[in-house]
Amino acid sequence: MIWLTVAIYAYCAANLMASIVNNSLARDAPHLIPLVTFLFFPVSYSTWSVTQKATLARTIVLSSMAACFVALLMAVIQQYWMGVRAEGGAGNPIVFATVVCLAVVVCVAGALSGIERARNPLFYAALAGTIAIIYSGSRIVWLALLIAGIAVLLINHRRLRGRNAVRVLLLLTAVGVVIAAFGFQAISGRVDFLRSDWDALGTHDNYDTSVGIRVALWEIGLKAFHDMPVFGHGVGASQLLIKQGFHDQFAMDTGFNHFHNGFLTALVQAGILGAVTLAAIFVFAAGNAVRVLRNSGDPVERFGATMIVIVVITYLTAGMTGILIGHDILDSVLMVFLVCGTYLASGRQAPLAEGQALPTVTEEQALPPATQELSRAGQ
Repeated sequence: MIWLTVAIYAYCAANLMASIVNNSLARDAPHLIPLVTFLFFPVSYSTWSVTQKATLARTIVLSSMAACFVALLMAVIQQYWMGVRAEGGAGNPIVFATVVCLAVVVCVAGALSGIERARNPLFYAALAGTIAIIYSGSRIVWLALLIAGIAVLLINHRRLRGRNAVRVLLLLTAVGVVIAAFGFQAISGRVDFLRSDWDALGTHDNYDTSVGIRVALWEIGLKAFHDMPVFGHGVGASQLLIKQGFHDQFAMDTGFNHFHNGFLTALVQAGILGAVTLAAIFVFAAGNAVRVLRNSGDPVERFGATMIVIVVITYLTAGMTGILIGHDILDSVLMVFLVCGTYLASGRQAPLAEGQALPTVTEEQALPPATQELSRAGQ
């Protein structure tokens, strides 16, 4: 937890230093304020660590289950009623799909790890969330979901016996049927767009496509990084650099506030220092998770480590062609997963003040009556 905190604070310091070096504190101030989310990591950790681990783990699983069902409802409304790609309340399909991807894999992890006994509703929720992700049309998150799902199965491979193995087989079969029934048109359409975009870029040098714009952004970003490799241009410079780069290099009037690659955005904004410290956050988090998975047999600790593995895989994969951090929803969700995952994996419950001790809670009493009924029904 200490090294993770150091990495987070170093990343924030690198962004602040970039603004100081570029004498752009006034311009960058609105973009530096969101870093407060990261600065509160140790405070949030100490606050959440008064919660009993088992209660927190089950709350996370059940919240993810609810999120999957709500995501499907919103996706269906937006897809069939509004006629747009599913983006939930995020205003961005990639952000929506990234968060739902985390919820889906947490449901699978919760079911396989034994954290929540109501396994059937969790598998239904995972299926619902998968459909929502398909409707988002976010191709890179489809890949993230596949990789993260495989990682969870590998982590819990010893529990994939008997009824658990049957459930997983049924879930995979159901996912295949759902993709064939509901997602074939969406997936084939997005694949056709991808093929068409690559053809337009490779044959006609047409950058005015989804793929072409990303390639152009990467070229603009690499040029900007070469101009200021150590400290970067400052966190508030991206939009101006992108707009100017499109105008000068591609004769296009296009604007974005990030480079559709998380580490390239960090390189441009805060230079090598920013990218290295950003990478350190994920390296230290993943390293802690691997140690716990290697040495611990406690289901709650392993679930916390799995949460960290899930968020690292999902963010790094989705961040290759989208946003890694720098979006309010993604930043908040990342901190929730790092705080909760680290506490569950390797933290200790903080003692309460005298007279505030929590009553001893059994597993059946840890949640409200409605949830207890759901738990019994799913068994």
